[in-house]
Amino acid sequence: MLHRIEMTEIDTVIGHNMCNSRFFPWWLLLVWGIFTLLIGLMLLFAPGMTTALVITFMGTFWLVSGLFSIGSLAMDRSDAVQKVFLAVINILAGILILLYPVYSSIVVLSFFVIFMGFWALFVGASHLYHAYTDYDAGNIVIGVISLIFGLLLLFNPFLAARLFPFIAGGFAIVFGLAAIGIAFGAKKCQVPEAA
Repeated sequence: MLHRIEMTEIDTVIGHNMCNSRFFPWWLLLVWGIFTLLIGLMLLFAPGMTTALVITFMGTFWLVSGLFSIGSLAMDRSDAVQKVFLAVINILAGILILLYPVYSSIVVLSFFVIFMGFWALFVGASHLYHAYTDYDAGNIVIGVISLIFGLLLLFNPFLAARLFPFIAGGFAIVFGLAAIGIAFGAKKCQVPEAA
């Protein structure tokens, strides 16, 4: 006989797991949710400026990361060739992005879209292989959808790159609202510490 799960049981299990989770403090999850929500709204209402800002931040991060990687060689010389190679790539990418932010936005987004297109083709082919070997209809559906998505991205990467900020903004808003809701749920569970 099948056991019917009531919503109160699911809420209890989710609430129990949320209350037992000590991975993030509730306020950090709240800040993360608000930040994600703001980025999502910015991507929807000012996609060009926000994309350029995110790409510029990424360039600055890569430049500083490369400089710190070279600086870390003073303390630890293990894997020096790998560290120098990655540091030079980070520094060059950071400088190019900071010197040419408009072109960098187009190139970085197009590269990302092309990468995602090939990744979707790989995932689709993998699902189709598993559907063939396991006689699984669900994997056929997922495989075909992934292949179609990958081909759409690859046939027109510039259009996909132009739409990317709007899609990312929508996802960021959903994830931001979810994180804010979970943060307030986790706060209710918090037990005050004894002094």
